[in-house]
Amino acid sequence: QVQLVESGGGVVQTGGSLRLSCGYSRAQFLMGWFRQAPGKEREGVAVINTGRGTVYSDSVKGRFTISQDNAKNVLYLQMNSLKPEDTAMYYCAATDYWMRGIESLADSRYMYWGQGTQVTVSS
Repeated sequence: QVQLVESGGGVVQTGGSLRLSCGYSRAQFLMGWFRQAPGKEREGVAVINTGRGTVYSDSVKGRFTISQDNAKNVLYLQMNSLKPEDTAMYYCAATDYWMRGIESLADSRYMYWGQGTQVTVSS
């Protein structure tokens, strides 16, 4: 079993920045960030694998950066140039399934999930 605990959400104005953190008990092959806005399906935002390879959704590419500190067991999501459409509950997730590329943004193969942290971007 892998425990994941997110933090760092909050309210920020359009154009602002936030950094989300996810503490984990044990690293998995893939670790990532997903989000779900009210009335919408959950979507993959960014993932990172043990080889430091990263994948981003088109909606956040160039604005968000995923990183991992294995010495501290923390996964980060640096979010810059935030937009109102980034408003959502953000979840940290992990899996040992081997996936690559855009497939790794699909949530169905992720086995472990955090409780989520709310990000609200005001216009």
